[in-house]
This record gives sequence, structure tokens and C-alpha cells, in this order.
Amino acid sequence: MVDHLVNTEINSQRIATVENCFGASGQPLALPGRVLLGEGILTKECRKKPKPRIFFLFNDILVYGSIVINKRKYNSQHIIPLEDVTLETLPDTLQMKNRWMIKTSKKSFVVSAASLTERKEWISHLEECIRHLLTKTGRQPSTEHAAPWIPDKATDICMRCTQTKFSTLTRRHHCRKCGFVVCADCSRQRFLMPRLSPKPLRVCNLCYRQLLAEKKKEAEADRRQTEPICSAIAGYEPSSGDDSDKSDDDKADQWTADTEFYTSEVSWSSFHS
Repeated sequence: MVDHLVNTEINSQRIATVENCFGASGQPLALPGRVLLGEGILTKECRKKPKPRIFFLFNDILVYGSIVINKRKYNSQHIIPLEDVTLETLPDTLQMKNRWMIKTSKKSFVVSAASLTERKEWISHLEECIRHLLTKTGRQPSTEHAAPWIPDKATDICMRCTQTKFSTLTRRHHCRKCGFVVCADCSRQRFLMPRLSPKPLRVCNLCYRQLLAEKKKEAEADRRQTEPICSAIAGYEPSSGDDSDKSDDDKADQWTADTEFYTSEVSWSSFHS
């Protein structure tokens, strides 16, 4: 499919249409060799509640955003390199069916399709693109993934101390390491995780202790590796002579709450051929 569509006028028009829908708030998407393979509306499990999101599958990236006017205007564009993606099928819940998780090193989240068939199509096309990219680059599948955030409504109490009850005045917080919903007292620490952000992020007390232990262990391993080098330098006999060496850094959704996103008569996803 990719070879059939690459460098064709219809592919260029499809990508230009997506760029126009995101407008100035989105990044340019047209690149040599890039093909738009499919698009559709999926429900994304967000922190507050599940929300419809528009997804576009390219042969090298997955793009999604918020829907302002369907097929006309989108915002809050996110771009995920497919070679960093791992998929995991999830069981249905009372609220959401046909679920699976999209896992990356920076962010992981759960989505659901309108039908089981659409879920199979999305996963099949995603896995095919990922396999092709990894084969092309010679990379191994990613093994480190960011933890998905537990939705706010999943718990009324802190998931660490299990004592603090959340209310209008007692806010929920999320640990960036494990994704648990925690209270302020259980998440006062910050820790630098370069894979996720250049700034220190909020973590729960348990994860903070684990991260500190890992950092100490890594520092100890580095120290042991450098000791032989330092010893060799200390015992080095310089040559005679006078020569010396000198040493020369979301807008809110505008769809109404009662909008029916899925109907049995309409397919919300389509893949190009």
C-alpha cells in the first residue's frame, strides 16, 4: 500500500487536507516518502473522562488531536513516531469496549474503537507499519514505556496512603512514574526523568524512593567502572622532557455532551488503498 501511494497526487492532497484542518497550530506533515494510510475517530481515555479524538495513521508517525468541527477543524496536535510505539490489547469495561493501549517512552494511553472490526484494522495496520520501520532502521522494539495515567474517577481515595479522600478542596495528583492517583502529601517529591521531560516531575513517595535507589545504584556502577581508569592514570609515568599538556545544556472540546459519536450504520475509520 505504501509503495502504491507514495509520491502520488492523491496522497499529497490527503496530507494537505490534514494540515489545513490543524491550521497554524499544527506542524507540517508532508515529507518525501510519507504516506497517509488511514484515519478515524477513536475514544481516548483522558484524565477526567473519555473523549473523542481524531487519529491519522501515516507510514512513520501517528497523529491525533481534538475535534473542533469534524473533517474541518482540529487542534491540540500530537505526533508519535511509530518506531517508539508498542500496542497492548485490553479487556472491555462497562464504560468502554474494543480497547487497546498505545505505549511509548514519553506517553502511554488507552483508546477504544466503535467496533471490534475497527480495532482489529487499527492494530493490524499499526503493527505492519511498526514492523516495516524497525526492519528498515534495524532497531529493536521499545521496551521502556511511560505509565498510563489512572483516570480521576477510578478512585475516591489516594492510591498510596489509602487514607486521604478526594474532594473539591482535596485535589487529585498523578505520579509521573507509576500513573497512580495520589494526594499531595503522598506526592511532594520531584524527580528528573529526562526520558519524559527536561524538568523534574511529580512522583509519589514510593516511586521517589525507588528512583533514588536506582540512581544510587547507577552511580555506584559508574564509580566502579572508572576506578581502574583512575588507577591507571595515577600510575602513569610521563616521558622525560619539558613538554606539558594544557587543557585547551487543551482547549476544551466543543462537541456537545449528548453527541452520539458512534452509530451502527457508520464506520468511523477508513484506510486508504
